[in-house]
Amino acid sequence: MELIFPADSPPLHVIAAAKIAGVSLVTNPTLASGSSPTLVLASGQKLHGANVLLRYIGRIASLPDFYGRDAYQSSQIDEWLDYAPAFGSGSEFEGACSFVDEYLLQNTFLVGNSLSIADVAVWAGLAGAGMRWESLRKSKKYQNLVRWFNSISAEYDAVLSEFSATYLGKKGSTKATTSKSKETQASNSQSTAVENGVHAIETVANRAFEVDLPDAEVGKVKLRFAPEPSGYLHIGHSKAALLNQYFADRYNGQVILRFDDTNPDKESSEFVDNLLKDIETLGIRYSVVTYTSNYFPQLMEMAEKLIREGKAYVDDTPREQMQHERMEGIESKCRNNSVEENFRLWNEMIAGSERGLMCCLRGKLDMQDPNKSLRDPVYYRCNLTPHHRIGSKYKIYPTYDFCCPFVDAVEGITHALRSSEYHDRNDQYYRIQNDMGFRKVHIYEFSRLNMVYTLLSKRKLLWFVQNGKVEGWDDPRFPTVQGIVRRGLKIEALIQFILEQGASKNLNLMEWDKLWAINKKIIDPVCPRHTAVIEERRVLLVLNDGPKDPFVRILVKHKKYEGAGEKAVTYSNRLWIDYADAESISVDEEVTLKDWGNAIVKEIKKDENGIITQLVGVLHLDGNVKKTKLKLTWLSDTSELVRLTLVDFDYLITKKKLEEDEDFVDVVNPCTKKETLALGESDMRNLKRGDVIQLERKGYYRCDAPFVRPSKPIVLFAIPDGKQQTVAK
Repeated sequence: MELIFPADSPPLHVIAAAKIAGVSLVTNPTLASGSSPTLVLASGQKLHGANVLLRYIGRIASLPDFYGRDAYQSSQIDEWLDYAPAFGSGSEFEGACSFVDEYLLQNTFLVGNSLSIADVAVWAGLAGAGMRWESLRKSKKYQNLVRWFNSISAEYDAVLSEFSATYLGKKGSTKATTSKSKETQASNSQSTAVENGVHAIETVANRAFEVDLPDAEVGKVKLRFAPEPSGYLHIGHSKAALLNQYFADRYNGQVILRFDDTNPDKESSEFVDNLLKDIETLGIRYSVVTYTSNYFPQLMEMAEKLIREGKAYVDDTPREQMQHERMEGIESKCRNNSVEENFRLWNEMIAGSERGLMCCLRGKLDMQDPNKSLRDPVYYRCNLTPHHRIGSKYKIYPTYDFCCPFVDAVEGITHALRSSEYHDRNDQYYRIQNDMGFRKVHIYEFSRLNMVYTLLSKRKLLWFVQNGKVEGWDDPRFPTVQGIVRRGLKIEALIQFILEQGASKNLNLMEWDKLWAINKKIIDPVCPRHTAVIEERRVLLVLNDGPKDPFVRILVKHKKYEGAGEKAVTYSNRLWIDYADAESISVDEEVTLKDWGNAIVKEIKKDENGIITQLVGVLHLDGNVKKTKLKLTWLSDTSELVRLTLVDFDYLITKKKLEEDEDFVDVVNPCTKKETLALGESDMRNLKRGDVIQLERKGYYRCDAPFVRPSKPIVLFAIPDGKQQTVAK
């Protein structure tokens, strides 16, 4: 038998069931993306649909009760097959794990007393969830589920290990492979030479994805990145942009940058300009810039063609009633209007008349289709708002659903990359393209990038801007490209973070810590080191035998990277140290003064409230720095010190993941910015905006406002290092 399926979505449970049952299959991953898997029997007969194929394997397998021992058990198995897709949904995944874990508390298998295709379906769903399941598997959260999963993996190890290696790849494994994966990661990751102040890191993920684009030919692939100019580019858009660039490079193809500018209420030239800036920042190499608005005349011609052919009609049903009718599959009273009546109302829409404003143009697709996106979607609406590019020329504007299949076809796009949130609209896309008379453009899906404690809706981000919760779209608390770069993220880190995920379809909620940890690996080897002391309650350490006449030494800013440069450091008998350090010191304790040597604290002076006001000590430069507990950063008390404002940020919301019915305003974090005054060494006068440094024993910072005059502090933004705890946590 031959199993034919799309390369980007193999029917894992069918293949695993065949492996376990010893059913011989020839696998052929050549179907177009989005197609149902097909089983070609020896007789030439065909079966379609993943669960249909799985049930067939269950029926012909020699394993006892693989599809149940009687009609009742077979029906129970069918229930589990209907439930198993929950493991492929990001929002339902943990709920499904909890449900099955509780069920397995009193059951060895899902149905009956032996392995069935129900077990295989759920097992494959978990295995296909990749690292999301692997992380839960290592925890003790779902012990019954893990026990059941591991027992199946162990019993059928010989065939499932091969299955895992072939079809799961980096997504997950059927064995615990923690140590091996670390070794593999180390062998597949190599640091390149430091160049232009950037320590680039190349990993296996930069070089290969798990799957190919369907029917892609080298030199003929044409992709498009099509943002709507209604906000700045954020981290979610970045994934789409970088995947387009990656596949264009891989197939020696090209990327078109297209602005989907069909909603004048939300869009502006400011957003176009900043999107261009952000795309340049990401290093996207597009062949041409186009605008959907360039195609407005052709789109109107197409709409009129569909009206003439009876494939579209003008509807004046009120919006709420229309939504209700679409949900219930009720045909509009306007659905069977004559072509003449449709054109009469269409012309009213074009004129933007009072009558026209009551109408919209809808496609005549299928009001009874289970996929509600096919229930006569809206193609055109009236809008009297002037367009940011073409002014008031038009009173009607096409919807995204209408434009996308048209412009993709006209521009010769071979593969349209879309996030999986549009999955239900794929059939609509193909149907509209077919009605228009165009060839089929391949849709390739990838999972949307979701981050913890983060809103990626431009409407919600706009709320923060309009309500003064942030400074603007480039605020360092924002997930926009400009925001995270301003926070101190290197674009190289963002690219590596996204490419490591590849074109996976798994819906994962990603931690910011991972991204910042990658960033740290890039900045740490090259960023200059400086010293700062927190201004509040700083403590003076007086060295009785210290140099009364201050002297200067030239030190390197990074002991392992000469390119960081040098700085002048002043040594004297009066040193400022942090109050937190002063609190940790005992009388007669020997401490190390970094980049100088040891000293012994002889006296600790306090005020009437027990607050430390001064330390008195003597140098002991011959002391062993390896034996001291405290290594102190310090600054000489001179007039050359510069004022600093250290700024820490927290998440804008206090909840890791917002539920669909939850109002984000209810979880807005009331405290997202903390400023701390500090003193810094004199060399920090030379910092430029955008410079990244490390303050010794305090962390990494990006200079947002450089030195202007002594009375105006240098502003440094704290850069997370992947380990820091925040208020929201």
